[in-house]
Amino acid sequence: MSLTTFLQQCLTGISLGGAYALIAIGYTLVYGILRLINFAHGDIFMMAGYFMIFAMASLPWFIAIPVTLIVTILLGVTIERVAYRPLRSAPRMSVMISAIGVSYLLQQVAQLLWTSNPKNFKSVVSLQPIKLFDGQLTISAETLVTILACILIMVVLTLFINHTSAGHAMLAVSEDRGAAQLMGINVNATISLTFAIGSAL
Repeated sequence: MSLTTFLQQCLTGISLGGAYALIAIGYTLVYGILRLINFAHGDIFMMAGYFMIFAMASLPWFIAIPVTLIVTILLGVTIERVAYRPLRSAPRMSVMISAIGVSYLLQQVAQLLWTSNPKNFKSVVSLQPIKLFDGQLTISAETLVTILACILIMVVLTLFINHTSAGHAMLAVSEDRGAAQLMGINVNATISLTFAIGSAL
């Protein structure tokens, strides 16, 4: 394997890994707060993809992206409110079964609405690729934007959790939900915020 091919594969891996890392952070945020394995998390990611595809069909990208984020956040918060919150005091197995049920529900709804056929997605990045080593190494604009966006989102999320009252509330609820509630923290609002951030990621 040549050096340029190796570098190309590394950049692709970093780009994909950054996207997977954001999904994993959203997943672990929910687990850290509720100790809940949210089986529907991947399906929320799938629904966000469909939302973006259809938003891009009728809206410019700079409007489609916020619209998709808002709809996805509403979906995540609604799932928490309807499927998980009523079972907060129930045995853990009940919550896991509810999460599996939500996962299957989202899958079936997506298949009924949009079928399982592949969908094309038009890139929102119009920048030209960067060519290095006399064109032997080509770095697509999508790869660079994905890496930079992942780094920026992770930095902002870290600052939010460590330097805001809402972030401190999330840490407190994760540490001890009962003690956090005694200290005046709105546990339900904090959990809803966690689901919102996890869905947005």
